[in-house]
Amino acid sequence: MLQMDNWEHALTVLIVVIAGGLVVGKLTEKPRIPDVAAYLVYGIVIGPAVFHLVQEPSQSQVNQLLLNMGATLILFDGGRSVRFSVLRRVWVSIVMLATIGVLVTAFVMCIAAHYILGTSWILSLLLGSVSASTDPATLIPVFKRVSIVPRLQQTVESESAFNDATGAVLVFTVLGLAAAGGHVRWYEPIWTFAESAVIGLVIGAALGLLSLWLVSNRAWGIFHEYGSIVMLAIALSSYQIASGLGASGFMAAFTAGVVSGNGKAVGWSFAAHTEENIHHFGNSITLIMRMLIFVLLGTQVDFGLVSKYLWVGLTLVLIFIVIARPLAVVSSVWADPRAKWRRNHITFMCWVRETGVIPAALSGMLVAKGIPGAHVISAITFLAILLTIVIQASTTGFVAKQLGVLDGTEQEDY
Repeated sequence: MLQMDNWEHALTVLIVVIAGGLVVGKLTEKPRIPDVAAYLVYGIVIGPAVFHLVQEPSQSQVNQLLLNMGATLILFDGGRSVRFSVLRRVWVSIVMLATIGVLVTAFVMCIAAHYILGTSWILSLLLGSVSASTDPATLIPVFKRVSIVPRLQQTVESESAFNDATGAVLVFTVLGLAAAGGHVRWYEPIWTFAESAVIGLVIGAALGLLSLWLVSNRAWGIFHEYGSIVMLAIALSSYQIASGLGASGFMAAFTAGVVSGNGKAVGWSFAAHTEENIHHFGNSITLIMRMLIFVLLGTQVDFGLVSKYLWVGLTLVLIFIVIARPLAVVSSVWADPRAKWRRNHITFMCWVRETGVIPAALSGMLVAKGIPGAHVISAITFLAILLTIVIQASTTGFVAKQLGVLDGTEQEDY
C-alpha cells in the first residue's frame, strides 16, 4: 500500500490519482455525472476498502495541505466567475444564507443528532457545526457542466464560499465552549465571526486589486505576460495572510478571486490573451485539485465505522436534506425582496447543497485533536459527503431542467 511518506511513494500516488482521474472523469462526460462523484468512487476502489493501493490518513500534514490548497484554488477560480452586477442585487441573500442559514442547519442537525444518536449536546452541536457549510469544491465544478440562471448560480456559489468561514468559526466556538465549560460571553462568538469575516474580506479585496494592478496593461501591468502565475500567488497569499491573522483564509481567497475577475468594473481589465491564459490555467489546476481532494477522500473511508452508524447516519442525512436545508433557505431568502426569488429558484437552492472539502477537513481536525466522540462525527460526515454528492450533485442538471432554471430558459431582469 502506498502512502505519501517519501517522495517516491508521493510521486507514484500522484500518477495513480491523476491518470485514473483522467479516465473516470472522461467517463462522466456523456452521462453528465459530476466528476467529483466519480473521483470519490475511484478513491474508494483504490483505497484500503478494495484494492489497497493508496492510503493517506485524513489527519496527515500532506492531506491537510492538499485540502486547504485545493479548496483555496477552487474558491479563487470560482470567485473570478462572479460578477459585481449580480452581487449588488443578491448580496442580502448571500449574507443571510452564509450566517442565519448555517446556524439554522447546525441547530437542526444538533437536535436530530442528540435525540437519534444519543450524543451529548456539545458533541451534537459539533456535528451540526461541522456539517453546516456547503461545498464550493463540489458546486463550482457542477455548475461548469450545468449552466443555470446566472444570479441563482452565483448566489449559491457565493454562499458556499462565504459560509465556510461561518462553519469553521462555529466549530471553533463550540470547542471553546467545551473547554470553558460553557462559560462564554454571548457576544464573543459574534465578535469572532465578524472579525474573521471582515479581515478576510479586506485582505482578499486588497490582494485582488494588487493582482489587477500587476497584470492589467491599464495599470502598472509589468506582469501582464505572467497573469496565471500572479493569480496563483495571489490566491495562495490571500489564504495564508488571512489565516495567519486568525481570519478566514477561504473567504479571503474567494474575495480576491471576485475582485480579480471584475477588472472592467475598476478600469483595469486584462488583455484578451492574458484572460484566456488565466482561464485555461485555472481550469487545469482546479481539475487536478479536485482529483487529489476527492480521490484521497475516497481512500480514507473507514467502512467499519460507517457501517456501525449506517442507519442512524442515513436518517441524519435524510433530515439534513429534506428538513435542515429547506429551513435554512426559507429562513434566509425572505429578507431579500429585492432579489425577487421565485418559487422554482428557492426550490433549487433547497436541493443544491452538497457537503465536501471543508466538513471533511474540520472532521479530520477533530479526530487529530483527539476530541472524544470525533470518530462518530467523522462517520456521519462521510455519509453526508457521499450521499449529497451522489444524490444531489448527480441530479443537479435534471432538477434544474424540471424547475426551469437552466440558463436561457427564463428572462433575467438584471
